[in-house]
Amino acid sequence: MRTPFPSLRPAGLRTATAALLAAPLIAAPTAAQADSGPQAGPGAPGDCLAADGATVEEERLSGDVPQEILRRSGFDGMAADFTRALCSAPNLKAAENAVRRHGDRLWSAAVARVQGTGPYAEASQGTSKGAGRDGSEDRLSAGDDRPLYWARLGMASALRRWEPSFDLADADRARLIEDLERVSRGQDDMDFPGDPNMKRVVVTGFDPFRLDGDMRRSNPSGAAALALDGAVIETEAGPAVVQTAVFPVRWRDFADGMVESALAPHYTGDRPADAVFTVSQGREGRFDLEAHNGAWRGGSDDNERVGDEGMIPIPEGAPTVTPQPQWSDSTIDRPAVVEAVSDAPFPVVDNTEVTEIPAGGTEPVTRPDGPTEGSQARAGGGGSYLSNEIAYRNTLLRDATGRDIPAGHIHTPILHFGEGSDAVTDPSFEEMRDSITEQTTLIVEASVRD
Repeated sequence: MRTPFPSLRPAGLRTATAALLAAPLIAAPTAAQADSGPQAGPGAPGDCLAADGATVEEERLSGDVPQEILRRSGFDGMAADFTRALCSAPNLKAAENAVRRHGDRLWSAAVARVQGTGPYAEASQGTSKGAGRDGSEDRLSAGDDRPLYWARLGMASALRRWEPSFDLADADRARLIEDLERVSRGQDDMDFPGDPNMKRVVVTGFDPFRLDGDMRRSNPSGAAALALDGAVIETEAGPAVVQTAVFPVRWRDFADGMVESALAPHYTGDRPADAVFTVSQGREGRFDLEAHNGAWRGGSDDNERVGDEGMIPIPEGAPTVTPQPQWSDSTIDRPAVVEAVSDAPFPVVDNTEVTEIPAGGTEPVTRPDGPTEGSQARAGGGGSYLSNEIAYRNTLLRDATGRDIPAGHIHTPILHFGEGSDAVTDPSFEEMRDSITEQTTLIVEASVRD
């Protein structure tokens, strides 16, 4: 059984979250203002924004689909509010405060919206009709992860293009962007109550990706993370509290140590986590519990159209195993979980397949039952993309810190729109997304039941 548990968040964790959600910092702009303001995307500068400087990922924001998603979710004023705070910041300290306040506001609003609370959810109840793009469409349904993604890109683009009234060092701007990413993704918000009888569970999701193929894409792992944040799972050993975060689909953030910065604190210290699960979108029509994670980047393009191939780089100073292992394994009781959720809508597969170069060999070989001794990884069960990488980094942290806990990766089914649909949402899409979210919850519950 799962129940929301917002009271477990200590005071001050989210700065005046209730007040921020109940009363927006600045009123959302009108349609005319939206056309001229920074939330219209790169190339539409505000009073203190340069026209150029956005990343490839941020440049997509100016498209019709992202703008419709923002408008229909009520998140279309987030970047504008943040930009006005930046434009009025007289010094670096004020800019730091603006980044933390607005980043925290965005994450809190996204969680509240998906969980059906607060003003952003009130206009989003029920199922969208998937109307056209003429300004008369209904609101998006509450379970959507995409408003968080696109609103964050608007804020990041503004920060990247910001021309402050004071001298700003490149290193300070980079740190502000890093802070915005971390805070607006919930990575700074994974704090647990002090009750020693409460088990602690960390669950992570991902941004939408492959947007050049279809700008409407969602990532059900992100939707599940938003839905699970602050939830309580009743187990035989007592209640377990869930805290969640979302990660980008970008190689550079992983190389820079974002995963270790977010997850290492939950493997160390006086009260580490009791379970850590990473989740991403995977294969058609099924969930996979990935048994083996490989230390290899396959090089496919990320959300910035950048590919990277080679051994997964471990950031300096992070807990690790030396020499770096080719494989790290899940410690989820996968057979028990498969049995526990056998009645769920999607089949759950205990996936033990890997691709390796066997010891003494030169060519990759796919094996159904895991790696052989001395082999070089070329793909874990979850492939060789960022889902495999976050799984590898997570389970490597577990091994490096000697924690004997359930830790592993869950792949969800691919989320689809209804046949022939060209709307940003439709009933088939929403029903499938919500079903994936609910089954992800069941899998997490089954993984920490004992």
